[in-house]
Amino acid sequence: MKLFLAEVLGTFLLVFIGCAAIVTGDLGTALPLGQIGIGLAFGLGLVAAAYAIGPISGAHLNPAVTLGFFLAGRLPAKDVITYWIAQIVGAILATVALWIMVSGKAGDPISNFGATTWDPAKWGTSSVFLTEMIATFTFVLVILASTSAKHMNMLAGLIIGLTLAALHLGFIPVSGNSLNPARSIGPNLFSGSVAIGQLWLYIVAPLVGGAIAGIVAKTGVFEKD
Repeated sequence: MKLFLAEVLGTFLLVFIGCAAIVTGDLGTALPLGQIGIGLAFGLGLVAAAYAIGPISGAHLNPAVTLGFFLAGRLPAKDVITYWIAQIVGAILATVALWIMVSGKAGDPISNFGATTWDPAKWGTSSVFLTEMIATFTFVLVILASTSAKHMNMLAGLIIGLTLAALHLGFIPVSGNSLNPARSIGPNLFSGSVAIGQLWLYIVAPLVGGAIAGIVAKTGVFEKD
């Protein structure tokens, strides 16, 4: 139960802080944060969650990360579903909290709660899929490498958060840079039919990327002797 609650809280923090930067700061309000602000919000949100609940659950906060840990041999199969459910619950609770907070906004109501979508007029589905898959592979491999027994240090949470921020800076224009099925499931379910219709990609592509990272990490090729 403690592990489950830790992942709920950690994923809540990540999605709540990151999506708040989109919902309140990038939708035509007086404080447009833009791509850099959103990237930093997600990165720093991850840092906060990592140091808050990392000692309890490892702060996966992401089904793709959990799958990577499992395939790398660093998480028992019996815990995978527990992590996944907790992460999805945390993301949905964060979105509900944002919805309640902005429900009193004057003027046009907010209908997008930080959903990850792409514009088919600008980017093909294959490009978006590969972007999410490769970026997630990169992200999960950094996590697995920086938290391995041979590499672990007190700055691992900061390294991982900055990696997420950097990936946002590179790929928000293409896919929105989800890299996290839970992060997309929560906001997309509250953001209309287009967001729901595109949700499948933000589940499948990150899981594929995370799986590949886990398999690569299992070989030990990026661990010191």
